[in-house]
Amino acid sequence: MKIISLAFLALGLGACATPKDYTEFKKEKPKSILVLPPLNESTEIQGTYSFLSTITQPIAEQGYYVFPVAMVDRLLRDNGLPGPGEMHQASMKKIKEIINPDAVLYIVVNKYGTKFQVIDSNTTVEATGRLVSAKTGKILWEGTASANHSANAANQGGFLAHVLNAAVSQAINDSLDSSREIAVLTSNALIRTKNQGFIEGPYLVDSKLKK
Repeated sequence: MKIISLAFLALGLGACATPKDYTEFKKEKPKSILVLPPLNESTEIQGTYSFLSTITQPIAEQGYYVFPVAMVDRLLRDNGLPGPGEMHQASMKKIKEIINPDAVLYIVVNKYGTKFQVIDSNTTVEATGRLVSAKTGKILWEGTASANHSANAANQGGFLAHVLNAAVSQAINDSLDSSREIAVLTSNALIRTKNQGFIEGPYLVDSKLKK
């Protein structure tokens, strides 16, 4: 990724020191996952659908069938759920009647976007996920992940160098969606981090990913 070569990148995972309890996840063994459009608690309007566009690939790579997000969004809207808020509040019975997945992934985007200052710019994406069984309503998994890119972290020059670095970073953000690139890292950390993300799904075919 282009922005990684320009500055320091930090990844954070919630409670990564302690492996998760996968008892319910392993008992349920979901094969198909419906990802609802995330609730967006950030100040960036594009946070919901930009993050949504990054989350399905790591889930599929972990071995699960993921319902196409455009189809999900359209079907839910056509059935009286016009936005993420209503979708997250819908009963599991209604969701099953419309799509019938094995499990539903609820995501909240806590932080999304870039803040510019005189001598620095900082891009942060943080999200929380909760996987719920469509059969029993039990929570199968919960997790939080974040990624951060600071344009100033690797720059040890003087004030002028800092100002130039921030200016270059802003120019890059004008031409590249750096927030989305950080969202890709956050999504991968959320879903594929060992002992924190999803367990291996039934469709995982790459033997190198097997334990």
